Amino acid sequence: MQILKTLENRCREGKKSIAVLVDPDKVDSPEQLNPLLRLANENCVDFFFVGGSLVTTTNLGEVIKHIKDNVSIPVVIFPGSSLQIDASADALLFLSLISGRNADLLIGQHVIAAPILKNNKLEVMPTGYILINSGKTTSVAYISNTMPIPEDKFSLAACTALAGEMLGLRLIYLDAGSGAENEISAKMISTVRKTVGVPLIVGGGINTSRKAITALEAGADVIVIGNALEKDPNLLTEISDKVYDWNQSVAG
Repeated sequence: MQILKTLENRCREGKKSIAVLVDPDKVDSPEQLNPLLRLANENCVDFFFVGGSLVTTTNLGEVIKHIKDNVSIPVVIFPGSSLQIDASADALLFLSLISGRNADLLIGQHVIAAPILKNNKLEVMPTGYILINSGKTTSVAYISNTMPIPEDKFSLAACTALAGEMLGLRLIYLDAGSGAENEISAKMISTVRKTVGVPLIVGGGINTSRKAITALEAGADVIVIGNALEKDPNLLTEISDKVYDWNQSVAG
């Protein structure tokens, strides 16, 4: 399965995708995920992203295996460090934190991970990861020791994404961070979308179907839903319906 190729093709066709983010730290036992897995299966979720900026538990492999055993939705690791690699997943977002100036997260962790990834079957997806300020310090900003791009510096984010694309990164991920106070603005998304040609992933603070459709209309190719589903699982159905309608209109 070539997940990156699928994403690139969907981007060219104007089709949108949904990714559900699962943080292993919030999973006490894999069975706890069953209601979410059923919901994802019923609502045509395209990807599961598994990982987080700080994973203190050792259940990453168990969580991935449980998802793989119960649904056929591709599982993509969303790693906070080189420790978060598990060969049972389908792919890994090879994240370079290009919005920051922390060399360890630009290239250092990648050097450690590269030989491990070379020797397993995980599809490696080179991704420019850009943190956007969301109104409060998020875990990822604190752990990565980097300053997010201010929410009103649209051209700075666009130039950062463009540099990532020119460096050969195949995806751009705009993230407000887990549990973000504010979602990334439509203007920020559209400015970046007009600047780069690679698929654009947007996450953080998307906790209503309106915010989801706004991000899609602004140019996001993939929207990532995480924390919001803990409070309102039905949100996934609402967003999925919107995405289905969008994709049907493009196909028609």
